[in-house]
Amino acid sequence: MNSPRFFCPDALAPGAMLALPDNAARHAARVLRLAPGAAVTLFDGRGGEYAARIAAVRKDAVEAEVLAFRERDCESPLSIRLVQALQAGDRMDLTVQKAVELGVAAIQPVASRRSVVRLDGERALRRVEHWRGVAASACEQCGRNRVPEVAAIEPLERWLARPATAPLRLMLSPVAELTLQALPPARSLELLIGAEGGLDPREAEMAAAAGFVGVRLGPRVLRTETAGLAALAAIQTLWGDFRGGGDDVRIG
Repeated sequence: MNSPRFFCPDALAPGAMLALPDNAARHAARVLRLAPGAAVTLFDGRGGEYAARIAAVRKDAVEAEVLAFRERDCESPLSIRLVQALQAGDRMDLTVQKAVELGVAAIQPVASRRSVVRLDGERALRRVEHWRGVAASACEQCGRNRVPEVAAIEPLERWLARPATAPLRLMLSPVAELTLQALPPARSLELLIGAEGGLDPREAEMAAAAGFVGVRLGPRVLRTETAGLAALAAIQTLWGDFRGGGDDVRIG
């Protein structure tokens, strides 16, 4: 059985004694009920992981001793930046969590004209910090040791004016003629997903002018929380690490 995994944002080193972050400590003490001596795995998001053991448990405070570094990563060979228009309710949490499990390298939240939710100022900062926590928790669950970046929210039109970070830029559109299978394999790409109701026509024009190519997944119109995840799974199947069969992806 694999040992529990915890994200510790401070740099780790063998021989160090450290207090687990508050959320990790509560989970270790209250949910898992780990006792001193229990084996755990720690990672700091910089690559690789560390074997460790619980040294002390005091209510919600948990100390761990770092034992040894393990050179282990399960990153996708694809560098995918998901550009996701803000979604209402808890849909954004779901999208961030599952996109991390599906191997994205970065997530860029954008405010589009059809985004139902509006975030600005302190509220926007709190949501981004929350999504970063969701991304770290997803890494704990799925075995990733590099936490994908969740960038600050930007208006879509302003973000589109920035230079491209990948040679291939894709946006999902139910009226597009191209399919993913018609494209040559890519190693780095940006994937733009609209909010409820998709992209506004003007936004779609601006995205096309910025080099985004429209693609469709099939004959059905997918909801915003389904579209990006379905596209990521298809991309990983065509060009990424889903191609190797059942040994590459485990249910956990």
